[in-house]
Amino acid sequence: MVRRNSFWYYLLLLFALFTALCVLAPYYWMLVTSISLPRDLTARPLRLFPVNISFDRYLSIFSGSAASDSPAHVFKVSMKNSLIVSLSVTAVSLVVGSLASYAFARLRFRFRNGLIMLTIFTYMIPSVALVIPMYMIFSSLGMLDQKHTLVLLYLSVIIPFVIWVMQGFFGSLSRSFEEAAEIDGCSRFQTLWYIFLPLARPGLIATALLSFLMSWDEFFFSLIFTSSLNAKTITIAVSEFNGKYSIDYGMISAAGILASIVPMLIVMLFQRYIVTGMTSGGIKE
Repeated sequence: MVRRNSFWYYLLLLFALFTALCVLAPYYWMLVTSISLPRDLTARPLRLFPVNISFDRYLSIFSGSAASDSPAHVFKVSMKNSLIVSLSVTAVSLVVGSLASYAFARLRFRFRNGLIMLTIFTYMIPSVALVIPMYMIFSSLGMLDQKHTLVLLYLSVIIPFVIWVMQGFFGSLSRSFEEAAEIDGCSRFQTLWYIFLPLARPGLIATALLSFLMSWDEFFFSLIFTSSLNAKTITIAVSEFNGKYSIDYGMISAAGILASIVPMLIVMLFQRYIVTGMTSGGIKE
């Protein structure tokens, strides 16, 4: 029995190491590309370890000229746009999604199951199937190339996700909490604010973090609905870090490394909340 358990332990460990290698290999190569000289990137055979290390690309991003087309200016403005859009989407989706998920989880009303299925169905629709009618609508309203347009587009995807996740947390709480609040004379909103939200705090934190990361990493809507630096997010800015007559893979990699610092720090700092939040809503009462 001990040998059998040891075999499965080492098999799982080997699988975990293989998965980590597949996940981290692209990020490692992006780091190598960002600090290597152009001639080393095209050398044959391929050099997996940088020979001549240069941080000029990072210096040009942080301390470059303030011209409108300089990498430093583009990176700073697009990073600011991403923060504004992601924080706005996270705040609005958490408020709206929490209220809706509480209603779906704790209230009994007509067409409840149908509305839940419809909400999940809207989350499952591919974005590419909606982009043409959405573009025509926002174009007719004069709302293209604006940050609040991106907020509305992201909310159409993230609010159904928040409802889908949060109703599991609210549904897992015991009915006795609700009955005790009713005995004390609490209204529905007071029950939600003073009882259910504090009890579902791990789920709220996890959902907020996932919503922020989904907004931060979104590329498709930002590519279609933005055309200038006024609303471009960091994902689009990174893809456009090219030279005039060639593609500067080193600059794209350097900008990608810097843009990934924010989500990496969030995951590292709040990993405990993400794991706890995503597992605490699995039991219904």
